[in-house]
Amino acid sequence: MSTEQTPVIDKPPPPAAAPPGGHEPRFWSPRRAPATVVAVLVLVTAGAFLYDIAAVRAHHPAMHWRRELARQLAARPLDDIWVLVGAGIAAALGLWLLVLAVTPGLRDLLPMRRTQPDVRAGLRRDAAALLLRDRALEISGVRRVRVRLHRSRAHVLAVSHFRELDEVRGDLEAALTDAIHAMGLARPPALTLHVIRPGRKG
Repeated sequence: MSTEQTPVIDKPPPPAAAPPGGHEPRFWSPRRAPATVVAVLVLVTAGAFLYDIAAVRAHHPAMHWRRELARQLAARPLDDIWVLVGAGIAAALGLWLLVLAVTPGLRDLLPMRRTQPDVRAGLRRDAAALLLRDRALEISGVRRVRVRLHRSRAHVLAVSHFRELDEVRGDLEAALTDAIHAMGLARPPALTLHVIRPGRKG
């Protein structure tokens, strides 16, 4: 007498739950050009000083530019105009590098909500503004639309040539609100909407 055994099928584990929508950090720019410029300048300056110091240690005279630099620094007072100009330029460059180091950059890339924990996505600001403009132009009575999209606010100016302005504004607000939520942005921008009549010609 044979006994049939029911095959046991392992169920795959449930997918990981997506993290709740909230604050998503901005994308960091690699800033290859400033990093390359700074690295080249540091390398050239350090190499020149190292070569000159090695030449002096080998009982060769110091290079003319270093002797002139040392003479100028010893002769000029601290309140000399060229010393102040050089210090101002160095301070401005240092401040610029600090700003680049602590700010993410890529302001035109808006972070989107995560649907997977290890996947990040972004939407270009001009593409989002174009999407809002196209949705607004689908509303009856809208002739022209101008959209300015910032990280926290979307400014929309619509020109309506017929229908009541309140009706057009209501339809626009509903359509644009749905479009903003459909973008899936981590921080949906607040909507500022203005509807006007076209100006008279002549």
